Amino acid sequence: MVSSVRHSFVETRGFPTHVAEVGIGLPLLLLHGWPEFWATWEPVFERLADRFRLIAPDFRGFGESGNPTSGPSDRAGPDVLADDIVTLLDRLGIAKAGFVGHDVGAYVMQRLAIRHPDRVAGLFFFNCGTHGVGARWRAPEQINEIWYQTFHQMPFAPGIVGASRDSCRAYFRHFLTHWCHRKDAFDGVLERWVDNFMRPGNLQGGFNWYISQNAGRLAVMAGTAPKPPMITQPTRVLWGRHDPVLKSSWIDVVGEYFQDVEAGIAEDAGHFVHYEQPDLASREIAKFFERIGYRA
Repeated sequence: MVSSVRHSFVETRGFPTHVAEVGIGLPLLLLHGWPEFWATWEPVFERLADRFRLIAPDFRGFGESGNPTSGPSDRAGPDVLADDIVTLLDRLGIAKAGFVGHDVGAYVMQRLAIRHPDRVAGLFFFNCGTHGVGARWRAPEQINEIWYQTFHQMPFAPGIVGASRDSCRAYFRHFLTHWCHRKDAFDGVLERWVDNFMRPGNLQGGFNWYISQNAGRLAVMAGTAPKPPMITQPTRVLWGRHDPVLKSSWIDVVGEYFQDVEAGIAEDAGHFVHYEQPDLASREIAKFFERIGYRA
């Protein structure tokens, strides 16, 4: 655990955003996925705090951030979360930043780059699902991997998962092992993850992402979703070879969505490249932002 983490709460569009921060210098925003919160970036904190000002917010309804809606909500999609992050930048006095993220954070970063291009200096993605995945989301071999995206929309889902600490632990242990290539990556922090998701409202807060994403996800699968504009900011994609839910083969379409992109594979990682292979992840983050001549 990083001992020098600075914690603060920043009023953001009607709710407090919890921010964990280390280091000084050029700002990098680290955007987490599900089932995660700010602490997923601790291995990166340890390795890059001497190079950057690392800022890891919890999205609305996640971690220690507040949530403007207490129950099920469709107001937690990528456009909403992207606008939350821009407001956070304003509150922190940051005109432009580099962004690092995956999973939920990767979708938010794409919308940030499109909706607020002047705020984005560069984008570093771990495992980057795009519109181009299309019908492959529902391919026969993929169906058993995406069941949770439907389950999370059910009104009874938080009650089942949060019925006890044991049920919560069993649920999140599944994802933190099945989605990892290195199966013991989260062993030492599992109880922290259980603590986090047992916080009142945090299960529903995370599940609201899936409620909010459902219409868009189905449209992508059906081929009716409009293709988004090309993203022009410098981009790096590093995809875990063994991710069972965001398949590394889907890297084949990133060139259709990013104008200036370097894409490659992390051979010994799954879904959580930044946690499973933090030395590699941190080295590649630093190399990318140096290569693009990042200046805030």
